[in-house]
Amino acid sequence: MFEFKLIKKDGKARRGRLYTPRGVIETPVFMPVGTQGTVKAMIHKLLDEIGAQIILGNTYHLYLRPGTEVIKKAGGLHNFIGWKKPILTDSGGYQVFSLAKGRFGSRKAKVKVLEEGVEFQDHLQGDTHFFTPEKVIEIQEIFGSDIIMPLDECVEYPTTKEYAKEALGRTIRWLERSIKAKKREDQVLFGIVQGAFWEDLRKEAVERTTEFDEYLFGYSIGGLSVGEPKEIMYSMTEIVCELLPEQKPRYLMGVGKPEDILEAVERGVDMFDCVVPTRNARTGTLYTSQGVIDIRHTKWKEDFTPLDPECDCYTCKNYTKAYLRHLFVSEEISAYVLNTIHNLRFYLKMMEDIRKAIEEGRFKELKEKYLEKVKLKL
Repeated sequence: MFEFKLIKKDGKARRGRLYTPRGVIETPVFMPVGTQGTVKAMIHKLLDEIGAQIILGNTYHLYLRPGTEVIKKAGGLHNFIGWKKPILTDSGGYQVFSLAKGRFGSRKAKVKVLEEGVEFQDHLQGDTHFFTPEKVIEIQEIFGSDIIMPLDECVEYPTTKEYAKEALGRTIRWLERSIKAKKREDQVLFGIVQGAFWEDLRKEAVERTTEFDEYLFGYSIGGLSVGEPKEIMYSMTEIVCELLPEQKPRYLMGVGKPEDILEAVERGVDMFDCVVPTRNARTGTLYTSQGVIDIRHTKWKEDFTPLDPECDCYTCKNYTKAYLRHLFVSEEISAYVLNTIHNLRFYLKMMEDIRKAIEEGRFKELKEKYLEKVKLKL
């Protein structure tokens, strides 16, 4: 029912194919983030048209709104949101730990990490909740998402090595409990490799996580893109990828910007998700084949050329920079929709180009070409 096939390698870059009951996913793949059962400023028909193969949902947010009972009565998350292709849900662990730093809204919330699980206040009403590894699996089984994640502890940057090691151990113990709690056979579980920012801890995390290899369909690399320097993120990714099983998919959680994806693909990563393309679209930052555009700038006021002449998306085929700027500065809702269509299409087209380049043995050349694009600010 689920299978991952490694088709071709170009250096460490991998071209694969992930088979699921709801469709085949060509990798490397970018998964648009549908935190609350929707990709912001998009509808599913548009996601289909631009080539989205799978979307990501967030266990923490969906647990709070609309709640597991509503999704259960709807017949699962796919039925509730009307998305027929695969869905990956994360465990909500990152959101729980982010609450303590006040990253959601302006209010910091209390988070207490225990061996049994995590006690936290939600960012909506301040109500107290308790997530255990078993409860997180139960929630995702009610959702019926295709790929699910265990509860893990994501430490912040910077942190002490002592605490990172403690969190690593807890993540492994929670993984074991998650495996025992999992009942549905029409879902697959990934293990999450933590270890923060130390090479020896990352190696230990891989060694201990892969002890459960027979129960895991793939592996996630967690605890990166949390404020650390890029060099650390890249080096930790490379260390982990070199040690993970060759024949299973690798997912770098929460990454990233186009340049981060390119660097991670070169190191052997297969799957990505990030809010960058959709969030930036809503703030007027657009990725194009000529460079990165701030559509708010007055220089585009009378520019009647397409946003990106090399892009095949609806936005670029039908509208000019001048019009898109007008919509954005006028705070029209359609500005966010049109910008999001384009940014997501840029990402998905980049992934298509990456897959083809790996097949043809020219990934390094393509990487340099894209890096020039995304570093140029227009």
